[in-house]
Amino acid sequence: MEKTIAAISTPPGAGGMGVIRVSGENAVETVENIFQSISEKKVSKMKGYTAAYGKIIDRGEFIDEAVILVFKAPHSYTGEDVVEISCHGGMYITKRVLRAVLANGAAPAGPGEFTKRAFLNGKMGLTEAESVMDIISAQGKQSARTALSVLEGKLRKRIESVRDILVGLAAHLSAWADYPEDEIPEIDEDQLITGLSESKARLEKILGEYDAGKVMREGVDTVIAGRPNVGKSTLMNLLSGCERSIVTNIPGTTRDVIEETVMLGNIPLKLSDTAGIRNTDDPVESIGVKIAKERLMSAGLIFAVFDSSEPLSDDDMELLEMLSDAPAVAVINKTDLENRIEIDIIREKCSHIVFISAKSGNGSEMLAKEVENIIGTDKIDASQGMIANERQRSDAENALGSINEALDAINMGITFDAVTVIIEDAINSLLELTGERVTEAVVDRVFSNFCVGK
Repeated sequence: MEKTIAAISTPPGAGGMGVIRVSGENAVETVENIFQSISEKKVSKMKGYTAAYGKIIDRGEFIDEAVILVFKAPHSYTGEDVVEISCHGGMYITKRVLRAVLANGAAPAGPGEFTKRAFLNGKMGLTEAESVMDIISAQGKQSARTALSVLEGKLRKRIESVRDILVGLAAHLSAWADYPEDEIPEIDEDQLITGLSESKARLEKILGEYDAGKVMREGVDTVIAGRPNVGKSTLMNLLSGCERSIVTNIPGTTRDVIEETVMLGNIPLKLSDTAGIRNTDDPVESIGVKIAKERLMSAGLIFAVFDSSEPLSDDDMELLEMLSDAPAVAVINKTDLENRIEIDIIREKCSHIVFISAKSGNGSEMLAKEVENIIGTDKIDASQGMIANERQRSDAENALGSINEALDAINMGITFDAVTVIIEDAINSLLELTGERVTEAVVDRVFSNFCVGK
């Protein structure tokens, strides 16, 4: 925290602009040593939230034209003096400007060090800080919306609502036990159970949204499966928006797994187009079929494709048997042709069915809605603030475990002193989740996952 740090904050590679961020007590002085404004105004004389245009000059060498933005503490991202240098993009120029900054007193920033300083300087809580990387890596509207809601503090507020209930209970219990002479009313057991039960319900709701939220952020491994020539590759190309898989009338064209990440509605899908599942004597195709079956067993979601223009075959029936208890959508393809498939048999094995023409694209909207229904994203409000990672989930689980333990202790008639200790354990877990009471090791671990420059 004592040193001034600097790093490139834009992605590497050619671009119209590159940004070098400098933060710390000597940020203004460091940039002033290498920047010459065309107005000849010194950087140290600039007010916060103002910009200047000029040249970057290092030891007499003209490096680039640039615009600098000055932010004065505490009204900056990190809470410190911050100067951002906007120069031309490109691998060489941005690195050369950074080298000049480092040569004039700044130290290289570590991963996430700017956001870490923002947290340590009280500019944001730990959950808000973690959401920064989720915003950067958001793959769709819903994942971005979820991350922004956390950045706005909505998750912290949900956690604080639980914490406040528990703190109120613990404070009453402690006061009653420690100051009997003050005639503090004894806490009613029903009141205690009600408060703990309400806290439990709120935490269970938050934790219940975790898996769906994770899917919106990271996507779900999705396998397209079916016997040969039912339209798996055509469906892959439809969802990919390009000719990703080879489509022919020859059965067994796809033998290897073809992968692509696509957006279906608001959900990222890590798609895998697999070999047609059937009995074959072809040794190469057999390997592809074996891999397809293995992918089915580990998939987070299955698109089981069937040809509506033909009756169910033995290979179709084998696939239906493999769908038992699996998160799957039966995709009835080729609906532009005469229907000859036995839908009732499919309904017995799979409760999620979509009718589609992968060739024309008709029905793809219904496929997106059915996926949201299976995953559960249709039942959650991404804007309310959701748990975003395993650290937060673990802390919430620990708090919930302590609440359950406290309820069990009351039911068993254990003294309120012991119940108070258990409630305080739950409070500590929630304080660690929000970052109000967290170890240095946890903080370091959180920000080690950040990119340099953020």
